[in-house]
Amino acid sequence: MTTTIHLVRHGEAVWNAEGKYQGQADSGLTAAGREQAARAALWLQTLPRVDAVVCSDLPRVRDTAAPYLDATGQEARVDPRLREIDVGSWAGRTFEDVARAEPDVVAAVARGEDLRRGGGETFAETRHRVVAALEDLAAAHEDGAVVVVFAHGGPIRLAAAAALALPSPGHHRIGSPDNCSVTSLTWGPAGLLAYNRPTDLTTAAGCGDR
Repeated sequence: MTTTIHLVRHGEAVWNAEGKYQGQADSGLTAAGREQAARAALWLQTLPRVDAVVCSDLPRVRDTAAPYLDATGQEARVDPRLREIDVGSWAGRTFEDVARAEPDVVAAVARGEDLRRGGGETFAETRHRVVAALEDLAAAHEDGAVVVVFAHGGPIRLAAAAALALPSPGHHRIGSPDNCSVTSLTWGPAGLLAYNRPTDLTTAAGCGDR
């Protein structure tokens, strides 16, 4: 059975704007992030069919989903497996601060090594839980179902890597999706339909986690 999944990255968060690692900590949406969420809600309402909505349990994602849920009367199922990757002690620190304090680790990550940043998760571990969530999601719906998933940049990259059948973790070849962009894929069998699609119906411009 094949399920179409539209993955929406959350709107701009305060730490996104401040150049800080975020992971599973949360800093709330900026004013721009709330505007992005409103535009994404309008874009999602143009979809001819949505059978279910699922979102990460982190506040910035649930706040991004709220305008769409309010407009459509849909209810979202919350799945913690869709959380952003855990970056441990790096959360809340600027990219520059971490690069000064741990240059060897930052350089290794830039080369594609899958390390536990700040003592958190590896990308392979994150991909395992994200893929399990998507497999369960597809199994819970009839063939041809369409599901909207509100999530984070890391899990979306990893879902795209899985859909492309890249060896785990596979994220290193894929750039981070913009805030409030939509990545569409099929699951069961998996395939990538579109990546980092903008949701601004007026300008067609994209909206920009580590």
